[in-house]
Amino acid sequence: MTKPNILTVDDDPQVSAAVARDLRSRYGPDYRILRATSGPEALDVLTKLALRDQAVALIAADQRMPKMTGIELMERARPHAPGAKLLLLTAYADTDVAIRAINDIGLDHYLLKPWDPPADRLYPVVDDLLDDWRRANPDHTSDVRVVGARWSDRSHEIKTFLARNYVPYRWLDIERDAEAGRLRDLAEVTPADLPLVLLPDGTVLRSPSTLDLASALGLRTRADRPLYDVCIVGGGPAGLAAAVYAASEGLSTVIVEREAPGGQAGQSAAIENYLGFPKGLSGSDLTQRAMAQVTRFGAEVVLANDVVGFESRGQVRAVLFGSGELEARALIIATGVSYRRLEAVGIDTFSGRGIYYGANASEASQCEGEDVYIVGAANSAGQAALNFSRFAKRVILLVRSGTLESTMSQYLVQRILASPVIEVRYRSEVVAARGDGHFEFLELVDRDTGRTEEVPASWLFIFIGASPRTDWLGEEVVRDRFGFIMTGHDLNSENPVPWPLVRGPFALETSVPGVFAAGDVRLDSMKRVASAVGEGAMSVYLVHRYLGTI
Repeated sequence: MTKPNILTVDDDPQVSAAVARDLRSRYGPDYRILRATSGPEALDVLTKLALRDQAVALIAADQRMPKMTGIELMERARPHAPGAKLLLLTAYADTDVAIRAINDIGLDHYLLKPWDPPADRLYPVVDDLLDDWRRANPDHTSDVRVVGARWSDRSHEIKTFLARNYVPYRWLDIERDAEAGRLRDLAEVTPADLPLVLLPDGTVLRSPSTLDLASALGLRTRADRPLYDVCIVGGGPAGLAAAVYAASEGLSTVIVEREAPGGQAGQSAAIENYLGFPKGLSGSDLTQRAMAQVTRFGAEVVLANDVVGFESRGQVRAVLFGSGELEARALIIATGVSYRRLEAVGIDTFSGRGIYYGANASEASQCEGEDVYIVGAANSAGQAALNFSRFAKRVILLVRSGTLESTMSQYLVQRILASPVIEVRYRSEVVAARGDGHFEFLELVDRDTGRTEEVPASWLFIFIGASPRTDWLGEEVVRDRFGFIMTGHDLNSENPVPWPLVRGPFALETSVPGVFAAGDVRLDSMKRVASAVGEGAMSVYLVHRYLGTI
């Protein structure tokens, strides 16, 4: 297989030779290092690579060059190498220009010259950029293959599970791809057997459950021990942060996650207001970085297991699965929230067949050239609209109120209103969805005039409200009428279960001593990634205090 390319661009021969030397010494075994001495020469090189179908992983260019600046080069290079990471080499005087380029052209990183020693100042930056590029461009020689129908809810479930667990796969549509029909015939499957999942080792799975699929892929689906210091239910930002802090401080730690690490945040196309990432990062990037830390510190992550019950057993807290249980001395609930169901005729009928709650960043490419409707007015809906606008012919954002500013961050509002692809329909509400076998028509109502309108549509993505899944906790853990978990001082006046200890509950402690809640599932949480991470870390501090008392 041809090595991907790294292109360096600098008009100073000495600097050009130095950066190429430093990059070659570290990345030469895996990448081909190319040099250009000007913007036009670099574009010529990129044109030849594109025509040869050779991947470009990174373009590292000096800012101050005659004829064409580094930023101008990178902007013009996008059609030649659309997936390449962009690294600007610049002087301190050009820092403001570089920061503006993050928004203007999608610059990934800028690096002040000189970068000596490269082991400290160059390689960590390039390592990060190439890691991100490799995740977005996996080697497809050994992909899982999924054979199914485009409008099948089970096919969508399987594809979503694979994507969110970072398992590369190839989708073969039974109605469109001849190869899908050939594989169906070879496997002698019936419609009830679809989707068909073909693993690289020859294993054939017929309409598997996510638990069976995870087991076949070698993902961890069972805990190694019967008893842990701390069990964390939920693998979103709060749960992952709790696992990092707990495991790094020597507590035996396990996360139980029913779908995939990352939670709702893991599906976000862009998190742009998270501290320390001026360009922003995708939910997938954040999740993979967090998972690397979780693994490094030795916490276990048990996937594809749905927690169905909870029990207090003296000083032990037990979580129950459909196929077993595990015990821990302390429990952290970090299950986050799900999108609230949309109450309209036909929505449930076509769920998974053109109508979806939430969306992975990768799903946008499936809607290329089509109209996409999105319901919602919070940040998640805004991020999805911007992501879909990269592929869709038109994105229609349906908003019940008369403004976006009261529910969405200003940086998103500005970009949405400036997009020529996105149309915002205020005071608009979904009344019904119709279709023959899959979603085909959407009925909308103007909330001011009452006038209804039916529009053709194949894609509807719903991002409304927050619904915590906490019914598995039973009556012992006190929640408000919407299901959010009460903690700390919120329990003082509304706790129907007597608090059994002399001390009061800790800040994130629930009505059951030793059971804590962190992140969006907790009453009055901020519903932001940064606050969820903070609460996850804080919950471990409180677990230590609790364990010191028993």
